[in-house]
Amino acid sequence: MATRDTGGQQRSTRSREETEEVEASVDTEVSERTKEVTDDVDSLLDEIDGVLEENAEEFVKSYVQKGGE
Repeated sequence: MATRDTGGQQRSTRSREETEEVEASVDTEVSERTKEVTDDVDSLLDEIDGVLEENAEEFVKSYVQKGGE
């Protein structure tokens, strides 16, 4: 049995409105994900700052001279 080659690529039938809707939903998803990641990074940086401050205080206290040392 011989099969017929329809040849070439098929043309997209998506309308301009459909394309704009898809792009708008992708933009919304990207902006939401960006906000989530930014919030996560900010939270992590705040936690790191807190640990560094705490450790710095302990470090300095360990080198404070006491009495006649």
